[in-house]
Amino acid sequence: MKKVRLEIVGLSYSQTQSGAYALVLGESTGSRRLPIIIGGFEAQAIAIELEKMTPTRPLTHDLFKAFSETFSIEVTEILIYNLVEGIFYAKLVCTDGTREVEIDARTSDAIALAVRFNCPIYTYEFILKTAGIVLDDETLPSNESAMSSAPVEESSSPANPEGEYKSKSTEELKNLLETALDEEQYELASKIRDEINNRKES
Repeated sequence: MKKVRLEIVGLSYSQTQSGAYALVLGESTGSRRLPIIIGGFEAQAIAIELEKMTPTRPLTHDLFKAFSETFSIEVTEILIYNLVEGIFYAKLVCTDGTREVEIDARTSDAIALAVRFNCPIYTYEFILKTAGIVLDDETLPSNESAMSSAPVEESSSPANPEGEYKSKSTEELKNLLETALDEEQYELASKIRDEINNRKES
C-alpha cells in the first residue's frame, strides 16, 4: 500500500470546539492537507517542541524519549494507518537495532513523539483521498504554533452547526467548504468535507 509523507503545516485553536486545536498536516510533495482535531495537552506538547522551548520539568513525551534513548530504542517513523468513523489511528515504528516493532498510539501522541525523535510522518493514499483537503496555495506558514500566536479570528460569516449541514444542498456545502478553507477554518472544513463524503457514499 502506497505511503505518503506528511509534514506539520500548522497548529491553531479550534474555532468550533472549546479547548481543542486543529493540527494540519500536509503532504510533502503535494497540496493536500489533513486536518486533525487534538486536545490542548497534546497541542502544547507538539508546540513546545516545534518552538524549541525547554520546560522546567520533562513532559510525558520528553520522558518517553529519554526512556527510549536510555535503552537504545529509536522511533524511526510514525504511520497514520487508518480512519474509522472520523477517528485517525496511528502507530510508532520502533527499533532497538536488531528488531522492528510497531506500537499503537493516539495520533496526537505519535506526532508529539515524531517532532522529538525528528522522524518522518506517513499516511496511506486512501486516507488522504478520504479525508484530505486540497489547497491551491500555501495558507499557513511552516511550523506555525498556536502557543506563540493569537487564535485565529472567528469568521465574519456564521459557522453552521453540524446538524444544519444535512439541510444544505451539496453545492451549498461546497461553497461553505471553500469559504472555510479561505479563512483557514480547517476543523470546520473537515466537518463539511465529511458531510459531502457521506453523501457520495450513500
